[in-house]
Amino acid sequence: MKRMAWTVLSDNRTDNPALETEHGLSILLETGKHNILLDTGASDIFIRNAERLGVDLKSVDYVFISHGHSDHAGGLRYFLEQNQRAKVIVSPHAISGRFFSRRGRLHSITTAWPDIAAERLMMIDGSCEIDNGLYVIACIPQVCPIPQGNQNLCVEAGGGSYAPDDFRHELALYADGLLFTGCAHSGLENILEACPFPVKQVVGGFHLLDGYESDEELRTVADQLKYKHPETQFYTSHCTGDHAFTVMKNVMKEQLQSFSCGFSPKSY
Repeated sequence: MKRMAWTVLSDNRTDNPALETEHGLSILLETGKHNILLDTGASDIFIRNAERLGVDLKSVDYVFISHGHSDHAGGLRYFLEQNQRAKVIVSPHAISGRFFSRRGRLHSITTAWPDIAAERLMMIDGSCEIDNGLYVIACIPQVCPIPQGNQNLCVEAGGGSYAPDDFRHELALYADGLLFTGCAHSGLENILEACPFPVKQVVGGFHLLDGYESDEELRTVADQLKYKHPETQFYTSHCTGDHAFTVMKNVMKEQLQSFSCGFSPKSY
């Protein structure tokens, strides 16, 4: 059986000058049973990067959309033009919501959703098993602290008003020991607590933006991850700030690694 492997197709960073970057995230996960596109970035950059990396997007069985923000679902329309069979896993709250950010000025970060054939659309509003060994985690309890950068994020509440985003539209995906967090708006600790399976690798953004959590708060998060999940390897980029990563890296050492466009770690 083919071993688990994943390749970053879209991210804010890259060490490969042949690849393009953007504020977005897209990763191809190959489990040996399924090929799953984890988010689609903000545009069609992930498609061009896939071509340069020799990645065949027509082999994708499922597209997993972690939440409704445009930097994770903006490329979906382009993917559906390339792949005529993959099913789309998404929360109904992601499709129905209108999302905004107050960073800088109030601006929309809502995805322009393409038409998706009913037989290809899997709207998930509760944790469930999608296929053998492939699980979606929804309705994540926010017991531990959530990222402070969330304070700038809101949803349209009607009548020209806005309400804080409660991230009911956020999903996580688990497959054969790997947990994909998307942006982890619900908090990395909370997502791990909501996952009932053993986690070998955590992959995704942590939404720990520079200038929000103090160094002490970041060290506390890192200490908790190291204490509660000593056998888990963590990989992050996208919405994890450089300074936040450095502070956590000093605590977690080799247990925490960064990724960027083109990154593909050794399979397991």
